[in-house]
Amino acid sequence: MSNPALSNNPALNGKSLSADELRRIYDQPAAQTQRPGIDAPVTEAGFGGQQPPTIQPSDTPMTYENTISKTVMLFLVVLAFGAVGWFTALNFGALGMGVVIVSAIVGLVLGLVNAFKKEPSVPLIVLYAVFQGVFLGGISGIFESQWSGIVAQAVIGTLAVFGVTLLLFRSGKVRTSPRANKIFLIAIVGYAAFSLVNVILMVTGANTDPWGLRGATLFGIPLGVLIGGLAVLLAAYSLVMDFELIQNGVKNRVPEKWAWSAAFGLMVTLIWLYVEILRILAILRGSN
Repeated sequence: MSNPALSNNPALNGKSLSADELRRIYDQPAAQTQRPGIDAPVTEAGFGGQQPPTIQPSDTPMTYENTISKTVMLFLVVLAFGAVGWFTALNFGALGMGVVIVSAIVGLVLGLVNAFKKEPSVPLIVLYAVFQGVFLGGISGIFESQWSGIVAQAVIGTLAVFGVTLLLFRSGKVRTSPRANKIFLIAIVGYAAFSLVNVILMVTGANTDPWGLRGATLFGIPLGVLIGGLAVLLAAYSLVMDFELIQNGVKNRVPEKWAWSAAFGLMVTLIWLYVEILRILAILRGSN
């Protein structure tokens, strides 16, 4: 999903900036402006009825380059600890699985904390990458041991979706809209509700299928494939939202610290996309 730390930041989401928001985002007092012939200083009550204050750009702004570098660094952390998770899951039996499950839970908690923090926290973002790396490495190792080559296929699928979405965004053919955002939100809530119910049914033993409700078929197609396809589309739209927010941040020259939030948002979406593609491939190969 699109990172709330980005979408709630007026300098990134394209909304108008208030004096308080300027002070918080740019770490400086809001500038004052006057229109010719009108002596009305900018105030927190509404800029004195005049135009919004001139934004003083940061001396070390967020750029595409530093956003990319931070994103790459985080994914290197994911890969490094992914190797740890892979080795642990395949060599320590139940203990290894316990480590993977705990990492998934801790990663989820850290993801929520980072997403709703008003200011980016580099240590917490890096910790999120660490625990998600262990989780992803663990499940990837387990899936690879059952279906050889599935991890490479999932990685290629993830990169393909990311590349196509980025090309379409750069060409201007895909953009977000208020209506599409509402549909996205409704779909995300529905997907989350389905996933929660599915986990509860599997944990309580009410559904003994290895994939839970996802293992059921609809017109001969596994439900998990249909749900997974919807999730991939949602993740692709989430990427478009991330791209727009990053574009706004660079355009408005917000401080470089927000590049960490942008990198975090991209990482969350790409991890979600990878997991969904990995699960779709596993369901398809398991049904053969």
